[in-house]
Amino acid sequence: MTAAGPSPDVRQQPPLPRRTLAGYALGSLVTGPFGTVPGLLLLPYLTDTLGVAAGVAGLLVLLPKAWDVLVNPVAGRISDRTGDRRPFLLGAGLLLAVLFAAMFAGPFRGTGPAGAYVAVAFLAAATAYAFFQVPYVAMPAELTDGYAERTRLMTWRVAVLALAILVSGALAPLVVDLGGGGRTGHRWSGAFVGALIVVGTLGVFFGTRTAESRTAPGAEPSWRGQLRIAASNVPFRGLLACWVVQAAGIGTMLAGVQYFADHVIVQEAGATFLFAAFVGPALLVMPLWTRVGARAGKLRALILASLLFAAGALGLLSAGHIPVTLTYLIVALIGCGYAGQQVFALAMLPDRIADETARTGRRQAGVFTGLWTAGETLGLALGPGVFALVLQLFGYVPSSTGAAAAQDDTARLGILLGFTVVPAILVGAAVLLLRRYED
Repeated sequence: MTAAGPSPDVRQQPPLPRRTLAGYALGSLVTGPFGTVPGLLLLPYLTDTLGVAAGVAGLLVLLPKAWDVLVNPVAGRISDRTGDRRPFLLGAGLLLAVLFAAMFAGPFRGTGPAGAYVAVAFLAAATAYAFFQVPYVAMPAELTDGYAERTRLMTWRVAVLALAILVSGALAPLVVDLGGGGRTGHRWSGAFVGALIVVGTLGVFFGTRTAESRTAPGAEPSWRGQLRIAASNVPFRGLLACWVVQAAGIGTMLAGVQYFADHVIVQEAGATFLFAAFVGPALLVMPLWTRVGARAGKLRALILASLLFAAGALGLLSAGHIPVTLTYLIVALIGCGYAGQQVFALAMLPDRIADETARTGRRQAGVFTGLWTAGETLGLALGPGVFALVLQLFGYVPSSTGAAAAQDDTARLGILLGFTVVPAILVGAAVLLLRRYED
């Protein structure tokens, strides 16, 4: 892995206005809740409220997300050829808000119909999300040519992303409880997250309306040609592969939060406190990560953040045998690593897009980000699937009462390993995929 500094011609660029920084960052109120809450609530909703077996529930969560692997590149191609990406944000974001609430509406009784309804609603929501997320992630490469400005833009975005994850991830389980639990509580939670998505959609649409866009004159004429260019970009391939594997690790940990709170640390409202511990410190360390990136480079900073996440996850193996306060502190350490992962990976993506656009003279940010978001979506979908498989292998007992069933020692061991060792291996080992990346 080499870490040569950026060339001087991309360092000196005028700073982005604060209105643009803040407006773009508000889109994280859409991506944060949708990327977090399904991974947090959907699997326990299926197993502990609808009574779906853990293995089947894992498939129901995985398949709609896997569909986005096909949809996201198509969304990128369409947004490249259309021109202005902002109308996609408005239309897809508002539709997503409605469909998200529908996911937890629970209109059908019976395990089979109820599970099938969730899968269909999740599929529709994931499709709408693709047409929001892909244009949204493509925008930074077109908002500025500055190497450092992209880090600054991503710092703003990830700060709001951390806040969005904190609000949605910590409060969504609490809203379920305050709403009476079971189906009714989940309906209130779905409506709450849908409202957050509406706020984020309107914020990013109106907040970026005055932003300049530095786009190439035209898109690559053929679909096959665009995919070929993306596939031939070795640094992009390595970065994408690392992002997918790490997303799977993060998704595995998110899927296990409720189970870990209920069966390992055995804390009432433990999922809310775990999420606060995970995301809250990220807001504080963002300026520190910016300094680390400026001094060490984005690549080394990403590796450092990933190893910090992995070390913290392994430290949680002691949970249940140490004071719960110490467990929350370890989770906070993991959150610091997670914040750095997000900042630097998302800042490195537009660097790769801008380099390729300058080389080819074609507008292809949408295809690159389509592949990127497809990979992220697949990784986040694989996470709950992996965790559900661990539950199944260790004999987890489902429930249709709205409350988790009592579990034996073997099932609790599976929850612990799925929440700690599996994410640590996936996130830590993924940095080996960056060995051919040049900063």
